[in-house]
Amino acid sequence: MGKKEFLAQLRKKLSGLPQEDIEESVLFYSEMIEDRMEEGVSEEEAVSAAGSIDDIAAQIVAETPLVKIARERLKPTRRRSAGEIVLLILGSPIWLSLVIAVFAVIFSLYVSLWAVIVSAWAVFISLAVCAAGGGLACAVYVGSDNAASGLAALAAGMVCAGLSIFMFYGCRALAKGMLIFTKKTAIWMKKCFIKKEAAL
Repeated sequence: MGKKEFLAQLRKKLSGLPQEDIEESVLFYSEMIEDRMEEGVSEEEAVSAAGSIDDIAAQIVAETPLVKIARERLKPTRRRSAGEIVLLILGSPIWLSLVIAVFAVIFSLYVSLWAVIVSAWAVFISLAVCAAGGGLACAVYVGSDNAASGLAALAAGMVCAGLSIFMFYGCRALAKGMLIFTKKTAIWMKKCFIKKEAAL
């Protein structure tokens, strides 16, 4: 594939991003290919060394803030007529309340998922504190010549310590999974905006 075709395909994949971001990315890869060609590499080799267009576009989209993409997508392409403005104003009690409700539901679900993760971390901390408390209680009971109670407290503390270790790895996996889910959801939303822009 030649440089011109590569840049044209990259520009097409990035349609939907703000125009200045597209131009900046295309210019960057154009200069990168030219630099490699100046080093004596053929045009096809320089283009293939740049990487896959899909991977490049996915990385650029992932690094572009969602707000910037949404602002570009929602920017009006023409002036609205007086009739359209009146309809928007008259319909705002309905469409605005629906939009707010949808965002509120999505936000509450997201917060609920994080609340589960915070609760799991709270259980981990409770088990760790109980493990330390079991060791302390064992020392107190043994010091007061109550070895049986001290042994029971030590056993309970060890059980809590073991459970806290399992909880730690579970909580860490939950938090990591939620962060990955958040990142993939943001990328999916960005791609939805870009696909809509490309379809227009």
